[in-house]
Amino acid sequence: METGPLVPAYGGAALSDLARSLLAALGLDEPNALAIAPAERTCLFIVDGLGAELLRAHADTAPFLAAIAGRTLTAGFPATTVTSLCSLGTGLSPGEHGMMGLMLAVPGAGRLFNCLRWTGMAVDPKEWQPSATVYERAATAGIEPVYVAPAAYEGTGLTEAVYRGVRYVGAETVDERVARTLAELARPRAHVTVYYGDLDATGHLTGWGSPEWLRQLAIVDAMAERLAEGLPPGTALFVTADHGMVNAVDKLDAEATPELTRGVAMLGGEARARHVYAEPGAAEEVFDAWGEVLRGRAWVVSRQEAVESGWFGPRVRADWLGRIGDVIAVPYTDLAIIAPTAHPIEALFTGYHGSMTMAEQHVPLLEVSTR
Repeated sequence: METGPLVPAYGGAALSDLARSLLAALGLDEPNALAIAPAERTCLFIVDGLGAELLRAHADTAPFLAAIAGRTLTAGFPATTVTSLCSLGTGLSPGEHGMMGLMLAVPGAGRLFNCLRWTGMAVDPKEWQPSATVYERAATAGIEPVYVAPAAYEGTGLTEAVYRGVRYVGAETVDERVARTLAELARPRAHVTVYYGDLDATGHLTGWGSPEWLRQLAIVDAMAERLAEGLPPGTALFVTADHGMVNAVDKLDAEATPELTRGVAMLGGEARARHVYAEPGAAEEVFDAWGEVLRGRAWVVSRQEAVESGWFGPRVRADWLGRIGDVIAVPYTDLAIIAPTAHPIEALFTGYHGSMTMAEQHVPLLEVSTR
């Protein structure tokens, strides 16, 4: 393996620790690895794609967020929405909860499953991700957790896998999300999560730092300020993200590169964190070929090496091993490994995430409190 990956920190200052620490702040018997102080109410504002490095680079566009004292967390591998939201929703590392990538093989089925769209084949969310969520544990302890987000996400497979136990409150616009979040926070011992996804969507299309992305960042900053101004007494607001982003100026078409198709049964993951599933008996050949083509641009490791190196956390459940590619290719330059036929929209993106660079892994944890 080429040296230098930022192996995600699990069990220290990571997204997988945040959800349990928030419950501990509310008085539940949960690990408080982040040492969050007690609060009567908590609010978690998740901004999709708000990397800590990105925020620092454009502090002038987000003056409210930039002025808040905070710290940096590690997203986990891969640095992608499904993995991070499940880490936040369960308090577990990816190897425990099993959502170890965007497109994963279904063991024994010979097919890929899209964990974000919940497409590819019929999969029961409770079987794909059977661990209890922090929201279910909160409900058992007498706290009614609330999730505020666009109504279209209610009842989806991803929501059922990640947010089981919440009372879902649909809200489309920024105004609606702010108003409904603050209304829910007025309840005693409230625990509210609010989600905003347009920053990430814009970054994919036009790149982080683009004028369009900066406009979205300004919206996020104003939304955070409005939430902070409306907090009732005894409330702690936390702003975080699921991952950061890089802009790709180098794209490699895996489908048009013969060395990268030979012996490959399925190409999963995403452009910055590829799970490569080999045909029977071809894993070593695929490993060698991908390593040679991507030398100097990506870390290329076997499934065993990724697991033993702790990429997915200290432990990977045996049942989940077949979900991981025989070979994993993770760019550390500004490279995106695209597949235009299988994933035409992704191939056109400017912004990508998934790898272990600081720009993708580091996310902020900012706090405003009325304790």
